[in-house]
Amino acid sequence: MTRWPRRATVLLLFAALTAAMSCTSGDSFAPTSPASEPVLAPAADRQAGNLLGDLARALGDLHLLSCSPQPYVSVTEDVGPEGGTILVGTHRLVIPAGALTGTHTIRAEQMSARVNSVRFSPEGLGFAVPARLTLSYANCSPLLLLKRVVYTDELLRILELIPSLDNVLARTVTGEIRHFSRYAVAW
Repeated sequence: MTRWPRRATVLLLFAALTAAMSCTSGDSFAPTSPASEPVLAPAADRQAGNLLGDLARALGDLHLLSCSPQPYVSVTEDVGPEGGTILVGTHRLVIPAGALTGTHTIRAEQMSARVNSVRFSPEGLGFAVPARLTLSYANCSPLLLLKRVVYTDELLRILELIPSLDNVLARTVTGEIRHFSRYAVAW
C-alpha cells in the first residue's frame, strides 16, 4: 500500500473541506441588528487563510523524533564549485557540483541532544543546486511512522518541512536542502 506524504494529505483534506464549504447554502448566523452583523472577508481571502491555517497545523503536527544522545562532533572542510561530501558523526551532506560558485569553509556539527540534529555554517549559505542531507535515526525510538527532515531554529522549533525520503532499512532519512542552518529528524 502506498503511503501519502503529509503535505499531500493536508492538501487533499483542504480541497475536501473547501468543496464541502462551497456546497453549504448561506451563513448559519442570523443577526438581530445591523450592529451585530459580523464583517466577513472575501471568499478568496478566507480560503487563503484556511490554507495557511491548515499548513500551520500540519507543521504543528510534526514532532521531533526521540533519540538517545549522540556525541558532539564537529567537522570543518573547504568545499568549492566541484562539490563534495561531508560526513559528520552518523550524518552525511552531499553538495553537488555547481551548487556553490566559490570555495567556502563549511563547519558541520552533530549536536548532542535527545533528538538527532545537525548544524551547518556559515549560517544562511545558499546553494544554486540543492544539497542532499542524510540524517541517521538508528539511535532513535522505533516508530513505524515516516520520518522527515525538518529545518529548525536553535531552540529546535520546527520552521519548515523538507521533502524527504525515509529509508527504513538503513534507518536514515534524506532531504534536499537549499541553505545552511540547523536540521533534525521529525515524524
